[in-house]
Amino acid sequence: MPILQEGELDIISHSAAQTRRLGSRLGQLLQPGDVICLSGDLGAGKTVFTSGIGQGWGSNVPVTSPTFNLVQQYTREKDNVVLYHLDCYRLSSAADVDSIGFDDMLDGSGPMIIEWPERIEDALPEDVLWIDIHVIEE
Repeated sequence: MPILQEGELDIISHSAAQTRRLGSRLGQLLQPGDVICLSGDLGAGKTVFTSGIGQGWGSNVPVTSPTFNLVQQYTREKDNVVLYHLDCYRLSSAADVDSIGFDDMLDGSGPMIIEWPERIEDALPEDVLWIDIHVIEE
């Protein structure tokens, strides 16, 4: 039996800086309409990874956790494309996304990063990149 399923990739990061660099590499590849779902325990590194994505994508300001706002928007100066960053930790169901304009954000005008996507899984589009982040050991 294979360790990984077809289409899976296993990467081990040894530091927050390495996690951020990996995110930066992914951010350089983002296109409008891309949806990245980041799942994992509190403190596993989802926001660190996301800050790297924002840096690689070209955000002029550091990406931070949108926990209290639910959604943060980051505009890239060179073309005014918006990167959407959602934190669904405080949402209880997929129906809750209607109140934050989720469908408007999915219109394809910019990429989207979703932390805690399992809370709104029924509202997600079919084509997403799902990334599970776990702490192996301290």
